Amino acid sequence: MTTLVWRKSSRSTPSGNACVEVAAVGSDAAAVRDSKNPSGPVLTFAPATFAAFVESVKSGQLGRS
Repeated sequence: MTTLVWRKSSRSTPSGNACVEVAAVGSDAAAVRDSKNPSGPVLTFAPATFAAFVESVKSGQLGRS
């Protein structure tokens, strides 16, 4: 994957143990990774899919575990 500019979630915990990071892959996709394992796997999502996920989180449609 090309060099991406990763951004940590503004909702990450102070200890940094429960964080995800997201990066734009041009206008084609959003990439998501675990901040504790930056060299690990990266998931990519179509922009509309990622936007729908973010809206679901913001609206409280997804429960917390």
